[in-house]
Amino acid sequence: MTSETPKHKKRKSPWLLYGILAALLLLALLVFYFGSPTISSSFKDPVFLWKRLVKPLLRMTVLISIGLFAGQIIEASGWTGRLSAIVRPLMRWGHLSDSSGASFTTAFVSGTAAQAMLVTFHEEGSLTKKEVILTSLLNGLPAYFLHLPTTFFIILPLAGQAGLLYLVLTLLATLLRTAGLVTYSRFSLPPRPVEMEDEKKTKKDWQAVIQDTWQKFVKRLKRIMLLVVPVYLVVMLVSQLGFFTWLRLQLAGGITSTVVPIESMSVVIFSLVAEFTSGFAAAGALLDAGTLTIRETVIALLLGNVIATPVRALRHQLPYYMGIFQPKLGGLLIALGQTLRVISVIIVGAVYIMLTAI
Repeated sequence: MTSETPKHKKRKSPWLLYGILAALLLLALLVFYFGSPTISSSFKDPVFLWKRLVKPLLRMTVLISIGLFAGQIIEASGWTGRLSAIVRPLMRWGHLSDSSGASFTTAFVSGTAAQAMLVTFHEEGSLTKKEVILTSLLNGLPAYFLHLPTTFFIILPLAGQAGLLYLVLTLLATLLRTAGLVTYSRFSLPPRPVEMEDEKKTKKDWQAVIQDTWQKFVKRLKRIMLLVVPVYLVVMLVSQLGFFTWLRLQLAGGITSTVVPIESMSVVIFSLVAEFTSGFAAAGALLDAGTLTIRETVIALLLGNVIATPVRALRHQLPYYMGIFQPKLGGLLIALGQTLRVISVIIVGAVYIMLTAI
């Protein structure tokens, strides 16, 4: 294993980050409490706090806990190969290990748990930092299929054929990213030897395994939640102060197009960026009214997808990425993931525009 694996390296506490987060949190709380009546009253509302703060944090904590604990049990018990068996041909072609395959498989059930598993594998020395980055980015494919049933039954009734085309194009963009990442992995990582399971190692002292796993789990969970909670609080408070609304307006305000009527496109983009369902509802209404053609609707939805990417990353990925991974690595993963997503959607969209041009 290369020197990149931090199995025996002492982790430094990000005290500077804690200080910055504490200052931002204090500032946001002061603005909330002494700010406008609407904002301060919503912050003091128990229902609001439960829906926007307590419930999401509890859900995030449970998923992170599952991922951490499962990753440690899988690593200690030697079940990594069994869990990754389904995707082993893909992982082997990309010169990735069974640990990467186990995280990839878990991502079909929970993306947060899969990312938390990567932390365990990295700290136990079975994955290098580069392998963690590549696997985390590859987990975008199972994450797409994880949310596909929900998105399909929302988009299809609202946007019809245009919505179906949009789903196909975003799937192609996801497959394009996956193919590019696996190809890069194959040429940038050394070939891995075939991993044979030793039957003699299957007998474990489960009491010792669970005891050791529990101690590591508690320690890692505390460290992660020390980052997740303040980051999530800051993001939520900044969101309530209207920052993301302002950011959406700034991003969408400069968009012009000669392909889609600017009046109709703006409505679709603003709706899509503001809220998932309303965007497709607006697209369907404009399509039914004859304001947009199917082609124009698909292009507008793709543009909305591109515009929504940075806002979505800040609101939904920043808290748990910064907590699960080291802040620097978490920021890098967000930047790489969203950049690749935008590039792939633009490429697929450009091909669609050229193929459907009259």
